Amino acid sequence: MGITTKDEQGIQGMRTAGRLAAEVLDHLTDHIKPGITTREIDRLAAEFMKKQGSVSATLGYQPPGYPPYPASLCTSVNNVVCHGIPGDKPLKKGDIVNVDVTVIKDGWYGDTSRMFMIGEVSIAAKRLVNITYEAMWHGIVQVKPGIRLGDIGWAIQKFAESNGFSVVREFCGHGIGRGFHEEPQVLHYGKPGTLEELVPGMTFTIEPMINAGRRDVKEFGNDGWTIVTKDHSLSAQWEHTVLVTQTGYEVMTLSAGSPPPPAFVKG
Repeated sequence: MGITTKDEQGIQGMRTAGRLAAEVLDHLTDHIKPGITTREIDRLAAEFMKKQGSVSATLGYQPPGYPPYPASLCTSVNNVVCHGIPGDKPLKKGDIVNVDVTVIKDGWYGDTSRMFMIGEVSIAAKRLVNITYEAMWHGIVQVKPGIRLGDIGWAIQKFAESNGFSVVREFCGHGIGRGFHEEPQVLHYGKPGTLEELVPGMTFTIEPMINAGRRDVKEFGNDGWTIVTKDHSLSAQWEHTVLVTQTGYEVMTLSAGSPPPPAFVKG
């Protein structure tokens, strides 16, 4: 299936799904503190999705070659890069955790993730989390009709690497709409002026995974999902779903509790 563009009705559906996904993270924020398990975070999210009338896109999700995903969201702690499965180990002071939520509402998908710092974290961990957030936004502000996906990837890569971090290559952003993962793939590295040209109505995620150490990753254990850094260094990720508008971009996964954009983002 090729790249889809959304009409006004589709854009409205995506706005609603995106806001609901972000509101799940808003709801979880006060609960994510030392002592909570990631399984409890998952339970709270599932309960909240039911109340808001959305459905988890991840629970039971099974792409070819994978076992069914067993939870309503992903929780990736410390050196886990992505797809961490919620479990019974309590979070402790100094941990960093990415919570990645995708909901379905009226057939439309909303996909977003945030980093949470548990209690006091190290200066190095805080810097990684903050630089990763800015890296995502360096990609987002590139978005407008006529630019190419390589421009987004290059902006993220240049910023992350100039700050001494590395960009994971094996996982990327993706088109989204009535499907969880649609075309195109949105790489978080690349060359300016390359890959697909953006046109109004395209919707996709920008979700860089940035490592404190080397960019190499590997599968962890045998659950078929969890990906970790090969060198055990910390990893961070933030994610928004973005619409290409006639003149620029709209972030579709904003809510009352979303962290504000960095100072360099205009408007």
